[in-house]
Amino acid sequence: MSTQDFAALKLFITGPTLLRPEVRQAGTLPEFGHRDSENLKRLEPAMHWLAELADAGDQYTPVLFLGSGSTGLEAAVRSLVAEDETVLNVSVGAFGDLFHSMAVANGKRAVQLKFDMGRAIDLDELDRALTEHRPGVVTFTHNETSTGVINDIHAVTELVRRRGALSVVDGVSIFGGTELGLKDSGIAMYCSATQKSLALPAGFGIGLIHAEAAEKAARVTNKGHGSDILKHLDKARKFQTLSTPNTTLANQLYVQLRYIMEEEGMARRFARHRAMREMVARWVDGLEGFRLFAQEGFRSPALTTVQVPDGVSVQQLKQVKETMRARGYLFDPGYGKLNTELEASGRAPIFRVGHMGDITPAMLEEYLGELGEVLAAL
Repeated sequence: MSTQDFAALKLFITGPTLLRPEVRQAGTLPEFGHRDSENLKRLEPAMHWLAELADAGDQYTPVLFLGSGSTGLEAAVRSLVAEDETVLNVSVGAFGDLFHSMAVANGKRAVQLKFDMGRAIDLDELDRALTEHRPGVVTFTHNETSTGVINDIHAVTELVRRRGALSVVDGVSIFGGTELGLKDSGIAMYCSATQKSLALPAGFGIGLIHAEAAEKAARVTNKGHGSDILKHLDKARKFQTLSTPNTTLANQLYVQLRYIMEEEGMARRFARHRAMREMVARWVDGLEGFRLFAQEGFRSPALTTVQVPDGVSVQQLKQVKETMRARGYLFDPGYGKLNTELEASGRAPIFRVGHMGDITPAMLEEYLGELGEVLAAL
């Protein structure tokens, strides 16, 4: 098979995402020794920019985990949940469920609070669960990629702290796509990754770790090696990674963060994402029988979930995917497990429109025009 056999599709899925040509070109920059002084030219500014992008001030230390967002999530579970305490995993979709699965797989005393698909965290229900279970740690998802729901992380964390627990947040699909305001938020650890709203290849998990989390981790046993946040923090304070990183991705991270911080600017980037959310909402309003799936007021600026008319099946959405492929686009027919559950309960499935990272309104307008023609034929 030659490289000519690989399709050059325009990605409108929810990760991996479109890469700017400059990011691709950055992959050709020279490799470097990750313990050499050359390392500081790439990772020192990158880590400062990560903190600035999160509005974290000097309260949080950025850490690069080798792997993906899941690597950072599991490190949080291993490092912050003690053997004699409960972790409450709050879920509004498949990736909240994943956090719970990780806790169980790591032998933690884990309980789960689940909300209906498409709904955000209800603070009253959360308060009842906190009172009942008295957890030491609470995990929840900032931006649920399977349902398109974005939670109010500050309101949730404020409640969690009032009940005496630490908050760990999965922000894998939204970091770089909206304001975070971590400074003074009370969040112990915020976890993300490179391949979503940062518009980079996959390969790094990102952790923004508060001193409070480090203090807690010092009292937790059986943290492992690659999942011990204290070991990562020791290297991160020297602007290094715990073990040998993908230096090609490190170069791309440097180039992309410099673009976000110094060229596009955070405010313009976040406004672009909000504008595209509204574009998709108006487009859905014009489609007969289609409706927005995520709860109003809690809809993600990075992706939109759309529920199809009754009678349209998952199999038809998969056919739409192939039709759009022939037109040069990669369409997202919805998160498989969620759609299976929706159909099993007699509800119509959903599809997703990814508008994260470096997708522009002009690109999105073109895509929605093509997709609208295909959906009209259902």
